[in-house]
Amino acid sequence: MPLPDWEPDYANRAARMSASEIRELLKLLDRPEIICFAGGIPDPALFPREEVADAYAEIMGDPELASAALQYSVSEGYPPLRHWIAEHMRALGAPCDVDNIVITSGSQQALDFLARLLLSPGDTALVTWPTYLGALQAFNAYEPRYDRIAPADTGRTATAYAEAAARGAKGGRVKYAYAVPDFANPTGATMTLAERERLIALTRELDVPIIEDAAYSALRYDGEAVPSLLALEARRSGHVDGTRILYCGTFSKTLTPGLRVGWICAARPVVRRLVLIKQASDLNSPLANQMVMHRLAESAYDRQVALARERYRTRRDRMLAALARHMPKGVTWTTPEGGLFVWLKLPARVDGAELLKRSVDTARVAFVPGRAFFADGTGADTIRLSFSLAGEEEIETGIARLAGIVEA
Repeated sequence: MPLPDWEPDYANRAARMSASEIRELLKLLDRPEIICFAGGIPDPALFPREEVADAYAEIMGDPELASAALQYSVSEGYPPLRHWIAEHMRALGAPCDVDNIVITSGSQQALDFLARLLLSPGDTALVTWPTYLGALQAFNAYEPRYDRIAPADTGRTATAYAEAAARGAKGGRVKYAYAVPDFANPTGATMTLAERERLIALTRELDVPIIEDAAYSALRYDGEAVPSLLALEARRSGHVDGTRILYCGTFSKTLTPGLRVGWICAARPVVRRLVLIKQASDLNSPLANQMVMHRLAESAYDRQVALARERYRTRRDRMLAALARHMPKGVTWTTPEGGLFVWLKLPARVDGAELLKRSVDTARVAFVPGRAFFADGTGADTIRLSFSLAGEEEIETGIARLAGIVEA
């Protein structure tokens, strides 16, 4: 007789945790007949495998380096890697020092740590509609209320946001705004300079930070680069220590995601608090991975960014052209200047989740339904397509098949 399933009495926050639709859809990658536009993950053909192998061999072949790499380490992160990141941030217009940097296990851990640091139950997080699903998952565990910010000027004042937060069920406060300014996940949109300045002004009036998710910022294919939110704020103060921006960076989209190395660049008092969270969470990110990533960053970063831009620009162009050729009237989409995503608005009668079922079953094409990216559960008539993994011919074939399902 099988034993009944048993579960403990969970904390209230557990009810707000749900599986990532994207992570579930990635299981389809194991099915060779599926053309997958679902996961916004890097093309493994771009990974610097030989450099990674050489770096591990060098470290493990040296008894002193190997002993350090396999040992516990400081929670702030590997000092040479933090120095490289500080120089990188300075090159991006954000004057900072090594003490402004803490290493995280990818930028996803950075989002979790910042939400843990800033949110009390009932507090308000300002996010766009739609926004990155992984951010909502990270924030949800800390029981926030969400309010909508829009890149365009809606005329809504800081006072209006603060009053709405106070009227919430638990009477919380606005604690931060979250933004992906460059080639946003899921829309591919980029905030203009005016939009960035407006968001900074709003948060300055509210006296709250901005969590700047810069995961895709290096992947620009067209247009002029716009300074990061952190760089704009640092211009006023002269140093990251005088800013309210909490910058989340990562090597996942440029070098490799498997080593799980990201970082937060922020004012020193914030970094000191984050180090305490890191100590309580996992003590330190694996030092061997950090040492390898430091070698990759020094030797291969610029080359890998150039390769990624060339590969993904070609695939983006092929997807946009295929959409223009095949999609029926009533479907619209974004034209991203970079990143990995194109965002589609379907006719109002078409539900993205239902479309996915039909598409996988009959057309063998996968994508991500848009509803999961909306904090209020709207957006049923939207979908996200990624062009990072599929080859050019697959993109043409997959978009043609998907267009046929939409039209039907």
